[in-house]
Amino acid sequence: MTAYFASLPPELAGNPLLEIGGLPKFDQIEAAHVEPAMTFLLDESEKALSKLEGEIEATWLGCFKKLEEIDRPFEYGWGPVSHLLSVKNSDELREAYESVLDAATRFGLRMSQSKPIYEAAIAIRDGDEWGRLDAAQQRIVEKSIQSAERSGIALEGEARERFNEIAQELSQLSTKFSNNVLDSTKAWELFVTEAADVEGLPNSALAMAAQSYNSAKAEDAAEATTEAGPWRFTLDGPSFLPFMQHCRNRELREQVYRAFVSRASDQLQDGKFDNSQLIDQFLTLRDEKAKLLGFGSFAELSLDAKMAPGVEAVEEVLETLREASIDAGKKDLDELRELAAAEGFSGELMHWDLAFWAERLRGKKFDYTDEDLRPYLPLERVLDGMFALTQKLFGIQVRQKVGIPVWHDDVRFFEVLDENENTIAQFYLDPFSRPADKRGGAWMNTCLSRRQVDGAVQIPVAHLICNSTPPVGDQPSLMTFREVETLFHEFGHGLQHMLTVIDHVDAAGINGIEWDAVELPSQFMENWCYHRATMEQFSGHVETGEPIPTELFEKLTAARTFRAGTQMLRQLNFGMTDLALHGGFLPGAGGETAFDVQRRIAEKTSVMPPLPEDRFLCGFSHIFAGGYAAGYYSYKWAEILSADAFSAFEEVGLDNDSAVTEKGRKFRETVLALGGSRHPLDVFKDFRGREPDPNALLRHSGLA
Repeated sequence: MTAYFASLPPELAGNPLLEIGGLPKFDQIEAAHVEPAMTFLLDESEKALSKLEGEIEATWLGCFKKLEEIDRPFEYGWGPVSHLLSVKNSDELREAYESVLDAATRFGLRMSQSKPIYEAAIAIRDGDEWGRLDAAQQRIVEKSIQSAERSGIALEGEARERFNEIAQELSQLSTKFSNNVLDSTKAWELFVTEAADVEGLPNSALAMAAQSYNSAKAEDAAEATTEAGPWRFTLDGPSFLPFMQHCRNRELREQVYRAFVSRASDQLQDGKFDNSQLIDQFLTLRDEKAKLLGFGSFAELSLDAKMAPGVEAVEEVLETLREASIDAGKKDLDELRELAAAEGFSGELMHWDLAFWAERLRGKKFDYTDEDLRPYLPLERVLDGMFALTQKLFGIQVRQKVGIPVWHDDVRFFEVLDENENTIAQFYLDPFSRPADKRGGAWMNTCLSRRQVDGAVQIPVAHLICNSTPPVGDQPSLMTFREVETLFHEFGHGLQHMLTVIDHVDAAGINGIEWDAVELPSQFMENWCYHRATMEQFSGHVETGEPIPTELFEKLTAARTFRAGTQMLRQLNFGMTDLALHGGFLPGAGGETAFDVQRRIAEKTSVMPPLPEDRFLCGFSHIFAGGYAAGYYSYKWAEILSADAFSAFEEVGLDNDSAVTEKGRKFRETVLALGGSRHPLDVFKDFRGREPDPNALLRHSGLA
């Protein structure tokens, strides 16, 4: 609805990024739309902001309501562009995105550093209206003041100029880092022509590798087959993981592993996509930013806006978890060595051996492998079961809707309905790996936030993005169990975005929630994957429809804590490395590099030190191209909350449907509904009746 703007120049008529209202027109958006739309949008927003500053009133309606109106067009103009960059990346889109990135960053700084808005927020907080604002409004005002102070509102002259330069440089670096990881991943490939070299790999992996070869081969080359190859393997998760778990050719495993830990570094592709220097720039600029704001380190700046009380408190929690898991991690490695020796392997186990022997050990201990589960986990059945669970817990129905514009044929669109069958939310699901133009990993992003528009509620819309195993030939997508857990995880994020009841956009859904609490609902949902009745709903053999047999389910649950020490240490290594890098370290100071820091932390958190040429940090997008800088610890911090929240359901009996439903409704009314309207600790206590107990996490992990 272009009527949102008073008028549009003729050349912008029909530009989908300027049609405000309804759903984004993803099927129409092209790179050529970006620069003209954003130039116009930023110009209009600048005028609106200047007008607001000139007539601002120290009231909610006279300040914050008008700020919401300025923000809304960016959901349709900038949001879809940023989203498409991650799921439909192209040279043309990159160029268009980068052409307006500086201007978008400048406008963001302009808003966050507006003295009239900052002074109005303080006046509201200290004025007569304060007591009449609801909890969400008060939190928004307080967080606005805090955000302005962290955005350099108090800086003047050269200090402010330098702060803004840093912000723009960091924005550019983030985009470049992410693009380098994507390009490096898709540029590496391994072609295998000899059947002996793929011996041991499951049929599903070979079928996908043959399909991958056919998609990349020259037009006149012969078609690959699952049985005879050739096979093409990549560093994308659905290809990399089965290869490392099952390929018996140790030399090929080494080749693939070394490439994986060298992505986007000077060790691979002649450094064409090297992120090493970018890491140094990130750390130097972030430290300078923190110092300009009066903080001792970027970690202190980051923690200032989080749930955790400070860096020392986080370090204490991480160290407690490390001490609880280090002996178990050492035992895990000893078990692999013993098994390998018993099976005739001589020599020292290396990193490229661990996944392979771990799968052999899983098979020996529990008499199953991940591939045994895959035929029981077709995507359609998993979705049906997941939606049935959320209907029981939260009283919602999920229905697919066709005919909605999407960015790829893989993408599906769903509506979420309440008990009265009113549509209360919607979401896109992009389930499959596409390494050519889609970044790896899994995430939930907001498409549209809940807000009041012209007296009516704009319902929230989410993007749920996974990189699961795609269909192969006539075979539907057969998921690994880990891919199922990931889908449940991202749907948990989506539920918090979609089931909010807060109408003020800055506290609706995940907005305004302290970053180290935002993983609570996602990790909570993962727990249900191990509940028998739930699994019976989301599993069904691809040929017979039969759910996973009881014996196989029992093996799966028995293996839930398999190598728990190793898994815990892996996450602690990431979190502690992140904090160390952002806790005052400066590249080159004292002769230490970021990779030296990585190895130093690994001495405490890894039972096998990384390879000297390991460049994992060059692909650590969470902290260099995402929102987890000095915040990766959030996964463990929030997992304490999620484990304790799930314990509430265990206490009433997971098979006590009425009690589980009652608890589910309470979880919805608190954790999922209240968004950022209250402090997350208060929201947790609303649900649980007390503060969180960290022992629940150790118990669930088998490390108590």
